[in-house]
Amino acid sequence: MSIWISIPILGSLLILQTVILSRITLLHGSADLIMLAVISWALQKRVKTAWFWAIIGGLLVGVVSAVPFFIPVLGFLMIIAIAAVLRQRVWQVPILAMFVTTFIGTLVVQIISAIALNISGTPLEIFDVLFLITLPSLLLNLLLAAPIYFLFGDLAKWLYPGELTT
Repeated sequence: MSIWISIPILGSLLILQTVILSRITLLHGSADLIMLAVISWALQKRVKTAWFWAIIGGLLVGVVSAVPFFIPVLGFLMIIAIAAVLRQRVWQVPILAMFVTTFIGTLVVQIISAIALNISGTPLEIFDVLFLITLPSLLLNLLLAAPIYFLFGDLAKWLYPGELTT
């Protein structure tokens, strides 16, 4: 069921991201709600469908972005692998895993996207990408990481209810 619910949730977040959050920028960086949602979903205890969410989210972002459609999918799958490792290693403090994965994930997605755009013929200066896009996006993503994590934690509890205790 969580695979089917991912499409409207990630679609709504994509619309919110492209219509509203793309206008709220810090220098040239903006927040990535889809990436934060995928990370949050992957860090929930009972969730087993994080890989599907990464593929769906990556395809949705790939459709609306300037990079080839497989680049966000590749980046999100790498992020899920990082989140899976951190979920096992930092299992007592999952919000810390959220911040670390957000930090690493933002860097991974931004670097992969910049490389793909350079290969496709868009000339980008590495320092401009780093200081005008990547670091501001990183700050915005870290500011939104905790609220998104708790929101998706509630969603995971709703979709995967625990055992009832009497």
